[in-house]
Amino acid sequence: MDRAETNAPGAHLRAVLVLGLPLVGSHLAQFAIHLTDTLMLGWYDVEALAAVVLAASMFMVLFLVGSGFAWAVMPMVASAAAEGDQTQVRRATRMGMWLSILYGAAVLVPMLLAGPILLALGQTPLLSGMAEDYLRIAGWGMVPALLVMVLKGYLSALERTRMVLWSTILAAILNAGLNWMLIFGHWGAPELGLRGAAIASIISHLAPLAVLAVHVVTARATRDHALFQRFWRPDWPGFLQVFRLGWPIGITTLAEVGLFAATAVMMGWLGTVPLAAHGIAIEISSATFMVHMGLSQVATVRAGRALGRRDIAALRLGAVVVLGCSMIFAALTMALFLGLPAPLMGLFLDPGDPQAPAIVAAGVGLLAVAALFQFADGAQVVTLGLLRGLRDTRVPMVLAAISYWAVGMPVAYLLGFVAGWGGIGVWLGLVIGLALAAVTLSHRFWRRLQRLDAAPSDGTAPGGA
Repeated sequence: MDRAETNAPGAHLRAVLVLGLPLVGSHLAQFAIHLTDTLMLGWYDVEALAAVVLAASMFMVLFLVGSGFAWAVMPMVASAAAEGDQTQVRRATRMGMWLSILYGAAVLVPMLLAGPILLALGQTPLLSGMAEDYLRIAGWGMVPALLVMVLKGYLSALERTRMVLWSTILAAILNAGLNWMLIFGHWGAPELGLRGAAIASIISHLAPLAVLAVHVVTARATRDHALFQRFWRPDWPGFLQVFRLGWPIGITTLAEVGLFAATAVMMGWLGTVPLAAHGIAIEISSATFMVHMGLSQVATVRAGRALGRRDIAALRLGAVVVLGCSMIFAALTMALFLGLPAPLMGLFLDPGDPQAPAIVAAGVGLLAVAALFQFADGAQVVTLGLLRGLRDTRVPMVLAAISYWAVGMPVAYLLGFVAGWGGIGVWLGLVIGLALAAVTLSHRFWRRLQRLDAAPSDGTAPGGA
């Protein structure tokens, strides 16, 4: 954005939409990959589906922690690009890739030994063995998956998001086709079931990595960064910068995902119908949450670039605009959840299933509660993105963990089981945890903005203290 336009709300809105729509599309395409895996393995075999749920959960937990380094690359590259520091752009991205490779190699070990780990966690020998079969193949995709995240973060920070979108769409289409071919044995391929899904997963990570790497090397706007030249040379100061910024982001993401995973466990205590309703309602809520995730990345990039220019007025107005976009979408989602809950639930169910009416009835109540947390969920994730743009990750990690686990989880248990409100009570605990996170993180962001306004323009970037 031109400096003369930085105080024009319309200019900020255009910039948010131009940057945000491809990122939102990318997240929705990524969600489609997960949905395709679930549907196709559900069609193939119920035990295979149960095993891949266990395996994918383990993979996703490890992936989310490691993806913190990719998220860290985004504000660092955004600020460096705004300052015209091309060397720092290369340093941050390259060391993000280093950390991703080292982390991916380290977590390959527990994935190769997933069977004994899952047995120790109380899973059946059959499902533990099947999950291990899946992870012994799919685990090798961790490094390319994380490298894709780093390159997406790098390109997003440079506001070159179209390739981010197209590479994710490529992965989604490729994953669907490979699953159809390798799980079921279509198009002359052997029927590999669960192992076919694992092979499809690896290829679906490698293909976008190759596309993004070629694009970075050949595109006029990025080739001068020479990301892969002398890649083996260490840059320990840059390595530590990315590490310090990245690990709290991974833990923060894990804390939020863990909250929803823990509520699934509690819903399971209530029975099969509440758990099934919870699973469908979460799938629907997750699809809409992808929009807020895309806006969160926009917030990180826009805040990082404004910080690099030392333009606090633009940072403030940009924050208002991106939060406003999130709130408008939350209002639309709220109307959808309250207006059409039964048809939404019915999309995931066989009308002939005798339990379908009970699941829909339970899910209607859960979607009503989900409507309540749309504003809070959008506000907390977008504000986290803004704070990451300011390179503030450690205190937000603590605030989020307290909100989710010290408050949200106990309240979910108390309302769901002690007060006897069942699934509605469990989900109200989610609302309270997310709302507290939104309030505390928002307070943190606006206070830091006040400090930046009052601070002398000495060229220093804020830390996470």
